[in-house]
Amino acid sequence: MPDQPSKPSAAGGFLIAAGVLGGAILGFVAGQPTIGVLIGLTLTVGISLAMWWRERG
Repeated sequence: MPDQPSKPSAAGGFLIAAGVLGGAILGFVAGQPTIGVLIGLTLTVGISLAMWWRERG
């Protein structure tokens, strides 16, 4: 009996990259690009971890 193909996993890396870039842009507009990058990174890493955890269970 052939193995069942595994379902594709969600791509959290794109989400992280988009969050960092978006945070940098918003931070630049607000005059604080570093803070924007850090906030974007923190939020999107959290979302990606939640996606991974949900998919794992």
